[in-house]
Amino acid sequence: MLKSRIESIDFLRGTVMIFMALDHVRDYFHADAFLYDPTDLTKTSVILFFTRWITHYCAPVFVFLAGTSAFIIGIRKGKKELSVFLLKRGLWLIFLELIVVNFGWFFNFHFPLVTLLVIWVIGFGMIVLAAVSYLPWKIILVLGVLLVAGHNAFDSFHIPGGDTDAVAWSVLHEFGRFSLPGGRILFVGYPVIPWTGVMLLGYCFGNFYQPSFDAARRKKILTYIGFSAIFLFVILRFFNGYGDSSHWSTQSTPVFTVLSFLKVSKYPPSLLYVLMTLGPAILFLAFSENRIGTVARKVTVLGRVPMFYYLIHIYFIHIFALIAAVMTGYSTSTMILNVWVDNSPGLSGYGFSLGVTYLVWIGLLVIIYPLCVWYDKYKISHRDQWWLSYI
Repeated sequence: MLKSRIESIDFLRGTVMIFMALDHVRDYFHADAFLYDPTDLTKTSVILFFTRWITHYCAPVFVFLAGTSAFIIGIRKGKKELSVFLLKRGLWLIFLELIVVNFGWFFNFHFPLVTLLVIWVIGFGMIVLAAVSYLPWKIILVLGVLLVAGHNAFDSFHIPGGDTDAVAWSVLHEFGRFSLPGGRILFVGYPVIPWTGVMLLGYCFGNFYQPSFDAARRKKILTYIGFSAIFLFVILRFFNGYGDSSHWSTQSTPVFTVLSFLKVSKYPPSLLYVLMTLGPAILFLAFSENRIGTVARKVTVLGRVPMFYYLIHIYFIHIFALIAAVMTGYSTSTMILNVWVDNSPGLSGYGFSLGVTYLVWIGLLVIIYPLCVWYDKYKISHRDQWWLSYI
């Protein structure tokens, strides 16, 4: 009988969710976030670079494990029920992205900036998976590999302008920003081709968690896959060949040369970005299985309620930032945003040190953790309520 939850998966998901909150707190609190990109090697520091870099693991792990969880649900419920669930959940996630998540980021009822970010792309991937889940898993695997490894072949292809073709290409493959009717802006942060590929690979990865699969064999295979991904990343990156449009170069110091080597493209996620993030993540799964201690078990609570955590952490961060802005001489309206927070002209001069940013992050976790514990217990004691599977 397959366990309803796999602790190592929840542990990994919970761990990256903790780091995800750090990145979003940095967006709203760190003074330098309003001045430059934390991976800009001409301006950043080592600690700031890694404050951003560690959060690169969040989106790939989210999307990948969404696919894995779908496979596990399919084992229990069958393909037909899985397909219906994925379709409904995918549409629900897109709605959440456009309305609930969007409002959390901006606190603006006019929705001037329409963002297509990670929740949107997970929803889209689930809709695709609802259809392709009927295919043999080896075909799904090939599709996933082609999407993830092949999309960089189109890095040099662009459709300029803001017409329908340009928007469609951006949604498929390319980071973009477009003007919409009514003065709104469409921001495409997560194109669907590479991210759907990551979800399909995660779905195939779920094969290793079938009830009949030997745990020792699974650990051996996961270890091999994880190290192989890291090795392939190092080799491809070293030669500055295929797999990332942004090449590394020798810097003024050996440390910054390493940073240049690690600075790969997330928008869209390059092949090297996926290898760099999912390789260690798979090793994490390999070595954490059946080794969940007291602290790790507390982290798994977050991994069991990812959507609840995601939604409340956005609202808490924005509320904290609003309070911080008012306390430092800004009006409440400055935190009602028309653009992303670090581009808001009304917040010129706002922000705090990186140390304060870390303290806010820790305080946020202390506050929302008990809420996640409560919601986890509520879900467990109310399994008969169907709507709980959507949050």
